[in-house]
Amino acid sequence: MRISFCQGLLTGAIIINLLILYYVSRAQQQMMEKRKEVGRGTRRAAPPASGFEGGLGALVGAGGDPGMVGAEGHSRGPRVTVLLREFENFENYVGDVASSFLHQRPELPFLAVADTSPYPPLALPEGARLLVLSPSPDQPPQAHRPEFHVQTEFVLLVPDGVELEQPRAIERLIRELEGEGGGPVRLVAAPVLARSAVQCLHLRVNLREWTATYSPAASGSSGSVCTALQGDAVVLIHTEDLFNLSVPLGRPLFSSLFVQTALRGWKVKLLESPCFSANHRPLFSSAHNQWKADTRVKEATGRLMKSFGLKRVLLPDGKEQWNGCSKETPRCFGTVQDDTPDYLYLDRWTPPCCLRALRETTKYVINILESSGVRYWLEGGSLLGAVRHQDIIPWDYDVDLGIYLEDVPNCDQLKNLDSGSLVDANGYVWERAVEGDFYRVQYSEANHLHVDLWPFYPRNGVMTKDTWTEHKQDVEFPEHFLQPLVPMSFAGVTAYGPNNHRAFLELKFGEGVIENPQYPNPAKKRLDRSKL
Repeated sequence: MRISFCQGLLTGAIIINLLILYYVSRAQQQMMEKRKEVGRGTRRAAPPASGFEGGLGALVGAGGDPGMVGAEGHSRGPRVTVLLREFENFENYVGDVASSFLHQRPELPFLAVADTSPYPPLALPEGARLLVLSPSPDQPPQAHRPEFHVQTEFVLLVPDGVELEQPRAIERLIRELEGEGGGPVRLVAAPVLARSAVQCLHLRVNLREWTATYSPAASGSSGSVCTALQGDAVVLIHTEDLFNLSVPLGRPLFSSLFVQTALRGWKVKLLESPCFSANHRPLFSSAHNQWKADTRVKEATGRLMKSFGLKRVLLPDGKEQWNGCSKETPRCFGTVQDDTPDYLYLDRWTPPCCLRALRETTKYVINILESSGVRYWLEGGSLLGAVRHQDIIPWDYDVDLGIYLEDVPNCDQLKNLDSGSLVDANGYVWERAVEGDFYRVQYSEANHLHVDLWPFYPRNGVMTKDTWTEHKQDVEFPEHFLQPLVPMSFAGVTAYGPNNHRAFLELKFGEGVIENPQYPNPAKKRLDRSKL
């Protein structure tokens, strides 16, 4: 068999890529083994300098001898890297923090981490280094990846303005973390100034529902074990754990850190003492700078939660933060293909902001129909949601209502839609749907979440239409299901539905549909009922 030049070239390229992948994997494995050896007291030289300012060799300590004397009497490298991630360019005390830690513990590496080069530049003492995360085209990738710049067993995450007055405080944190023996407690924290400066929280992250829920946690006499912290604290974590997170140094740091650790089932132990000192509290010298910092934190939190796919955040005080769509923005998903919205393929359900918009639109439309004398009933999947959940089905993307065709002239918003769409005074869009002979009410011109209105008329005791869609539930049915209509709880309002909802739904969908939930098109995506 003869091999062409192109085939040979392709084969060579594949071999080169495999070699590159092998050496990169080997380098990462060697780096993790080095961290473990450092933690066991084996002193190793730091790797060669890269594009990181000052080179990696400076990270083992300030000045001459970077080693420490261990209990066995031999030279021992530092076990902890002090890392400061959160600070503002316009006012910070990063230099003071570094000086405080290096004065008390000169052997400890100190690393300040910023997204971009700070301006004005930081004034750092000898032994402290700055790592900029933004990549530069003239430097290798490891120059901007923090896991290549931490060679110790632990990382101590410190806030701006904190000071180290008790040199042995770090050892106390290490003992506490090692005492957990690899259990669910994977982080240990100490408050700054006073225990009241930080709150221990429980955090539940539900990616399927795009939601994070914070709630207060109880405090114990020897410390609190919880899943998140809020406030002013120093946190110790194993280096390997930190850099096994998808976003190890996201901002805001605590929000990023604890969302990821909570998803892994990790907990943080907040000690009552020791308390770390801080001369710079409040951190900012003016109300204007405090406002700037608060604004940036709020914006950064929104960006972070969006990047994590968390569109609704419930805070400990009961307030909510929304990071999804609104009346002024497009909905969170595009055109639905094969009755299967894109989020189902991600094993997620309807974003909460979309459900909120659907509930608002449903309430608005029902109010207008009732005030106009238009008889309506919950149809299809919306009736199914009312029976199962008293709400919209958690993965549904619209609401369906049946209406009597003869009542359409009673409603000002519907009777003239043959000539085009109508944007009413509240920004809702009323239109005749282009997909068929029915009406649609959209949340807004920008956001196309909608309620569909399906007109039926009676003929010989059967509710029918002149045109039909391909949906299996779009069929004729006896009018006696609507005589009378009965009130039902749905989406936060009292709506009307057929008087025998089980028989109605089984006529439309098949026997057992209420007890056996399934996605709209199982041929494309099936619901895993074991996860309900």
